[in-house]
Amino acid sequence: EPPSRSPAGSMAPLLLLLLLGQPLLGAPGQGSGTWSRFARLPYPQDQLFLHDTFPDGFLWGVGSAAYQTEGGWRQEGKGASVWDTFAHRPTTPPGSGFMGPTGGDVASDSYNNLFRDAEGLRHLGVSHYRFSLAWARLLPNGTAPLNPAGLAHYGRLLGRLRALGVEPVITLYHWDLPQHLQDTFGGWASPVLPELFRDYAELCFRHFGGQVRYWLTMDNPYVVAWHGYGTGRLPPGVRGGPRLGYRAAHHLLQAHAKVWHLYNDHFRPTQRGKVSIALSSHWIKPQSMTDKNIKECQKSLDFVLGWFAKPIFIDGDYPESMRSNLSSLLPEFSEDEKKYIKGTADFFALSFGATLSFQLLDSHMKFQQLESISLRQLLYWISCEYNNPPVFIVENSWFVSGSTKRDDAKYIYYLKKFIMETLKAIRYDGVNVFGYTVWSLLDGFEWHRGYSIRRGLFYVDFQSHDKKLMPKSSVLFYQKLIEKNGFPPLPENLPIEGVFPCGFAWGIVDNYIQVDTTPAQFLDPNVYVWDVHHTKKLIKVDGVFTSKRKRHCVDFAAIRLQVSLLQEMHVTHFHFSLKWSLILPLGNLSLINHTLIHYYRCFASELLRVNITPVVALWQPMAENQELPVSLAKYGAWENPETIQAFVEYAKFCFTSLGDYVKFWITMNEPSVKNLTYTAGHNLLKAHAKAWHLYDKEFRRSQKGKISIALQADWVEPACPFSRNDQEVADRILEFDIGWLAQPIFGDGDYPHVMRAWLHRRNSVDLYNFHLPSFSEDEKKLIQGSFDFFALSHYTTTLVGWEKEDALKYDHYLEVQMINDITWLHSPNRAAVVPWGLRKLLKWVKSKYGDISIYVMANGIDDDQNMVHDKLRVYYIQNYINEALKAYALDNVNLQGYFVYSFNDRTAPKYGLYGYVANQYQPKPSMEHYREIIDKNGFPGPDTPEVLCPEEIALCTECHFFRTRKSLLAFISFIFVAFIVTIFFITYYSKRVERRYK
Repeated sequence: EPPSRSPAGSMAPLLLLLLLGQPLLGAPGQGSGTWSRFARLPYPQDQLFLHDTFPDGFLWGVGSAAYQTEGGWRQEGKGASVWDTFAHRPTTPPGSGFMGPTGGDVASDSYNNLFRDAEGLRHLGVSHYRFSLAWARLLPNGTAPLNPAGLAHYGRLLGRLRALGVEPVITLYHWDLPQHLQDTFGGWASPVLPELFRDYAELCFRHFGGQVRYWLTMDNPYVVAWHGYGTGRLPPGVRGGPRLGYRAAHHLLQAHAKVWHLYNDHFRPTQRGKVSIALSSHWIKPQSMTDKNIKECQKSLDFVLGWFAKPIFIDGDYPESMRSNLSSLLPEFSEDEKKYIKGTADFFALSFGATLSFQLLDSHMKFQQLESISLRQLLYWISCEYNNPPVFIVENSWFVSGSTKRDDAKYIYYLKKFIMETLKAIRYDGVNVFGYTVWSLLDGFEWHRGYSIRRGLFYVDFQSHDKKLMPKSSVLFYQKLIEKNGFPPLPENLPIEGVFPCGFAWGIVDNYIQVDTTPAQFLDPNVYVWDVHHTKKLIKVDGVFTSKRKRHCVDFAAIRLQVSLLQEMHVTHFHFSLKWSLILPLGNLSLINHTLIHYYRCFASELLRVNITPVVALWQPMAENQELPVSLAKYGAWENPETIQAFVEYAKFCFTSLGDYVKFWITMNEPSVKNLTYTAGHNLLKAHAKAWHLYDKEFRRSQKGKISIALQADWVEPACPFSRNDQEVADRILEFDIGWLAQPIFGDGDYPHVMRAWLHRRNSVDLYNFHLPSFSEDEKKLIQGSFDFFALSHYTTTLVGWEKEDALKYDHYLEVQMINDITWLHSPNRAAVVPWGLRKLLKWVKSKYGDISIYVMANGIDDDQNMVHDKLRVYYIQNYINEALKAYALDNVNLQGYFVYSFNDRTAPKYGLYGYVANQYQPKPSMEHYREIIDKNGFPGPDTPEVLCPEEIALCTECHFFRTRKSLLAFISFIFVAFIVTIFFITYYSKRVERRYK
């Protein structure tokens, strides 16, 4: 899980409520404050995952609908419904997703598998089960006579639920109107239907009411009215236009009110249950935060949810925005009807998710605003708009592809998001939610999508005869969530206190330092005269020159500025890369850019002067020619074996020219495995190893430095933590992404076995030709152990699974599906912020390659030039470093250093700790926060033992000059001492002689 709130974070809900207030007592239009409220919430704190539990007694359940799951469409006297007729049409609407002509004829066959479904409920441990009664199964013609078989079936189901201790939540009407009522009366377009619906409800209350505490009169009347009688997209398929759609809705509201009053007057005293109506809604957000757009968002909700909710929960009449926009299209209620409809719900039953959102919401009802899936904001809006009613979420989930079987990771993460938002609505916003219902218990017929998607917790093979239920990964997720009553804080998710070891490397990264070799004015040998009378400018005097002086490092103003900014940050190390393509433009020593080398030498010496250790990479791939000299890039780059020797020669030149100032070398920084062929990677490894051995044999003794390779290493997590298949995929990706280059160097000198086995399988089964080269035994010995430390760059974490769900995010080569946990924080560039991924990565490196020194050479996040998003970077740095501390302190990882990416926005736009505006560097709050962590060497607490680290002694810039001339220095020292002694004796004896003569 993402990191929890800090111990002080338990006050967050209270603080938010004190700042922003609980939902107001509702009145029409008060929900319009929702958008501005949520725009003001503290970022990113409000978007963090909330580790907390739901109130005691919270209801956890699942649901299903009769037509979607029962099947048995003609069995034991059941009559036809409008959905039976609609699904049996010879042609179905384009893109409907129907598989064959059968529709819900059989579906999941729940009618014949009552005990199977009950076992699924027992397995989940739910407190309630929402299901619907098939009106045409109890009353085949919609009216008398009663079908005894149908009555007996639902009686058995209620008996089984009672035995399990599961509360039934019954929907009287879930879209499956008896076809006879449609044929005879015209369905809900007829004013006769409300009375017939009342008669049907009375039958149900009389026979089942003693066992039922929660009743829902109908589900989603918006879809029934608008798409059943307006657009004709859904049964009964009447294309009556808006007028008929609004008339059908009018009758649905009247029918609901009749049933509520029936129960209230005749059944509530003895049965003591509650009655409501399941209303579905989308969520909408403004294109921009203007009053006009917010009004349009409010109107959108009025036209979908408020259409039914306002008459029931407020005043018995339609929203004013509908009345003013629709004029004569909208029917009118009499004053008596308004009083009759007002207050006809004992709780607010909300349906939210895939049925309506992005599917059945007509585009014109968005009023040019943006549809969203924020359940939390919708709950708050309902609370504000309708007098803070008790809310029962009676349907919520998302969907996966119809081809997805058991590992439904996408479904899990949507559930996780929706449930977490519900928890925030309760804890942060004061919304009175008392129950939650996952949709659905099992896979079934998904209305207009047919069998092209799945929404069940249990998998059903629709082609099989017995229709067994097989639990998906989401079953385990929901089961554990119910057991824990939410997401209780876990110790591993809490931040720790402590400090890093003495000598810990605190660094910053700049891919390429700003190089400005413009000579200072003091190096100009020309003589100038100031024309004070006319031009007021300096005029060069031709033919007159001054003597040239030697160049000094202080002549480079760009160096002084960059070093001063680094000093301000208090870092101990600075990591940057050399430009091979500029140092040796022809790829060999025939042409050397001595000016640039002098600049690099000066930069390193100035860093040492202020006690900052330069960490220098010889090569870092960039977009243009991979940052190789053009001659090498032109002839195959790393595909060409000659590049190996060229790199070694380049490395030797750098060691010779800069080695007295650089003691921390990286051969290759973040070679991108995504863009490497296997041959290129093969040559790259050999080049690294040869450069390492060159340094080890020829330079280490005199220069006393260390050298390694830096690999990009983002963590990969199985999308379904309970799935062995997903774990295998995650292991495979780690080997291809990290092990490919790491295993030969830090392991056994050869490529990972997983890579070779996978490529052999792909080549033999799929007739691919992915050739992974082989190392000779000598090459293995050369590469194995060519490191002094393990350097890695880490930015984010990725979820992977094996079930193909989204073709755009599926890697056919590695057979891996990329998954997104939508509860994670994301940067403007959509990089996931997952601090615990760093700790897992560090533990993985230790377990894989032993107890070696590890440096996190780059770790950072982007922003969008908006200081709001620098708050995300503050959070990012704080929590990633804390996870690094856990790895060091709790997991005994030999972590030696941590570097933030990046230094400034000029060289790495959007990533810098310094902004760059109008040619000026400006420190961001994230820089100051990082400096504070550096100064404290971590996160010391009251109980953290004080560690006294020896003071670092600044290295002299010209130390090398003195080190290499020790004999000369000794001779000069002797002469100096002898001179002083001689002067002393001359003075001494001169004074004695003077005294003697006196």
